[in-house]
Amino acid sequence: MSKSPQKAIDASRVVSRVAMESAQAIAQINQKATEEFAELIQKRVTELMKAQDPKTAFDFVHAEVLQDAAKEVAHYHQQLLDVLRSGNKEMADIAEVMIQDSKTDLIHFVNDATNNAPAGSEAYVSVFKTSFNNALQNFDLVRAAMADSFSHFEKSVESMTSLTTAQGASKKKS
Repeated sequence: MSKSPQKAIDASRVVSRVAMESAQAIAQINQKATEEFAELIQKRVTELMKAQDPKTAFDFVHAEVLQDAAKEVAHYHQQLLDVLRSGNKEMADIAEVMIQDSKTDLIHFVNDATNNAPAGSEAYVSVFKTSFNNALQNFDLVRAAMADSFSHFEKSVESMTSLTTAQGASKKKS
């Protein structure tokens, strides 16, 4: 059990690194999106100024500017989702290792305690071990359900992003 504090410290460092890398990646995405958006606006305003009448200007804004903006927003969301998914996966992997290590330490602790139980307490030890094993199984079931729920949530977000991208593409074609 003496390794556990060091493992926790190491895991905290890795989690901090992952969070910092994700924040840096998001900041870079934001900066790039801002620069691209400014360039696009400048280009579109220049093109809009060439329009001769209000209807042409309106058609241009509707057909080009809004469509491009929708496409850019969908692209931006996809980039953010990719960064968040990557960071969440790494953190989930770290949490999984920590949970398994803690579970192993706890099993060793319970085994050591029950192996040193006084004579005559076998029935209590048996009931305790059975209850402990049932609790571990229930914990694993809850953890699996949470992982499944997260996976479904992630797929829902991906579906929404795909739907938004597909709608933007179909509007641009019309």
